Amino acid sequence: MSPDLKVLDMKIFKWIAFAGVMAMSLNVLAEGGGDRTFEKMLSANTKAMEQYAASQGKPAPVVKDYEYGMKLDVVKVVSVVRPQTACAVVPAAMTYEDSQGQLNTLKYTVAGDCRKGGG
Repeated sequence: MSPDLKVLDMKIFKWIAFAGVMAMSLNVLAEGGGDRTFEKMLSANTKAMEQYAASQGKPAPVVKDYEYGMKLDVVKVVSVVRPQTACAVVPAAMTYEDSQGQLNTLKYTVAGDCRKGGG
């Protein structure tokens, strides 16, 4: 192989490696953006649930993280912060009323709504 072809091969390899690193970086940024989007949606839901609680004469719900095996007493689902469209595990939240009439908001993770190619 001539020295010119080796240099050309090395340049092509560097460009392919650079493109791969950039693609991975964009993917990481996209995932981080999803977390920010969820936090904005959760914040909006929290404000809406505070207003709902006030209109019902109840205290506003406190957001809790779901833990495996947690006993849930769900009588009525009041609000759901839907999971984002992503092929990954993503956050979601649900506000519900229990049998005592208390409002509870639970944050949990679910498989994202993975739809590729119109499927």
